[in-house]
This record gives sequence, structure tokens and C-alpha cells, in this order.
Amino acid sequence: MEKTKVLFVSQDITPFLKDSPMGLISRHLPQGIQEKGREIRTFMPRFGSINERRNQLHEVIRLSGMNLIIDDTDHSLIIKVASIQSARMQIYFIDNEDYFHRKFVFRDKNNVFFSDNDERSIFFSRGVIETVKKLGWAPDIVHCHGWMTSLVPLYIKRAYCDNPLFSDTRIIISIYNDDFLEALDTNFISKIKYNNIGVKDLKHYKKPNFVSMMKAAIDYSDGIVLGSPDINPEIAEYIIQSGKQVLPFQTSDKYIDIYNDFYEEIMQAQPVA
Repeated sequence: MEKTKVLFVSQDITPFLKDSPMGLISRHLPQGIQEKGREIRTFMPRFGSINERRNQLHEVIRLSGMNLIIDDTDHSLIIKVASIQSARMQIYFIDNEDYFHRKFVFRDKNNVFFSDNDERSIFFSRGVIETVKKLGWAPDIVHCHGWMTSLVPLYIKRAYCDNPLFSDTRIIISIYNDDFLEALDTNFISKIKYNNIGVKDLKHYKKPNFVSMMKAAIDYSDGIVLGSPDINPEIAEYIIQSGKQVLPFQTSDKYIDIYNDFYEEIMQAQPVA
């Protein structure tokens, strides 16, 4: 029997950024799921604070070289990879000089939210999907971690719905307390539009902010995981109203088994259209 394929997409993976609950889950969950006999791929942004020499990142020439158009501007997609030897696991990095060659993650040295964080999210999400296409690797499950990955469900369910690689893909979004209060660019809706994405798919983005992005991600996901014990109350209420399958926050050291069982439940359920 062919192995189940699980794609992990995260904005934070330990040890490449400072340790955080999201980073630790995104580091250890893929390893645990791989040890359960599933095939995995794992992606994160190549933020400028990541030391390439220390972490032994190198470019994957055969996957690099594509351009993604965002807001009528071409941006080159560079793919890099590093190995976590102890886990026998590779991490793919989405890189671009315009978006990721600054020494901070989401805010500058004065704690000002980057004005192009909307485009960085678009580029990262589409970059992951385009790279998976280039690999010719059809994921059974895509598990997203963090607001920066929240466009992945929309793109897979709408923009790439005609691609056979994603025809049977189930999507899970983990919701964390990684809120930001700032509004994203007012032209966010026009920047997101791509392929089959229609006006009704963009209803949440009329007021582009953290809450609206996560609500849209919930709409286009098959399952929800609570990645933090306390999340935004408006989003918590929206999850209840959605009627989606939900995995509560896990403190147990057996969370790998629990997540693995949840994947099975999601794969058995009717997919979100």
C-alpha cells in the first residue's frame, strides 16, 4: 500500500528561529508522523535571520528559477533545503530577495509591522504549492501552521483545484495565538486573486487582518487544530459555528499519536468542496 503523504507548511520551525510552541510542534510533529510510516515534506520561509552557513542551507537548482507575479510584479522563487540529521528530515525553504533578505521576521527593529507582510504571505503560500507541483508529489494531507500559511487552504481548494495533484487533498489548519493587530494592505484582495478564485471566495478579506485571514482559512480547511491553549475569542467562536472537525489543544506527551489519529479521521471524512 502506498504511504500516506503529509505536507507540513509552517512559518516557524525550531531550530531555525527562536524556540516557540509553534516552532517546536513544527519541528517534532513531522518527525513523529514520518516515524509512523507516513511520507512527509516540510516547508518554511527562509527569513533573513536564519544563518545559512550554520544551518547548512543550500539552493536546490532544479526547483528554483520560477517567477511568481504578485501585484503585476515578477518575484523570483528560490528553493533552499537543510537537513535535521537527528530526525532524518529535510526542510524546504521558500526564498526571495525582495521578501526574505531582511534580518527580522514580521517586524522591523522598531517593532513596526512590515507593510508587505501581505505579499510575503501570498508569495510563501503560492511558492510552496508551486514547488510541490514541481516535485510531482501529491499530498494526502496539508497541515498549515501560523497565519502566514493561511492562504494555502484557499489556493489549494480554489486556484489549484483543477490540478490532479491536489484533487483528493485534505487540509488542516492549526490555530495559534500569533495574532497581530495591524491591518494588511488595502489592495490585498486584488493581490490574492489567481486562477479560479472568485469574488465570493474573498469575502473575508474586505477588512484584511489576522481574524479575517484565519476565518477564510477555516472555511477552506477540512479540519482544525487548536495549537495554543488560548486563541482569539472571535476565531474560537467562528470555529464552533463552522461545524468542522476540531482537535483540542494537546498537552500530552502522546500528541504525535493523537495528531496521527486526527489525520485518519480527516481522511475518512467528506472533503470540503
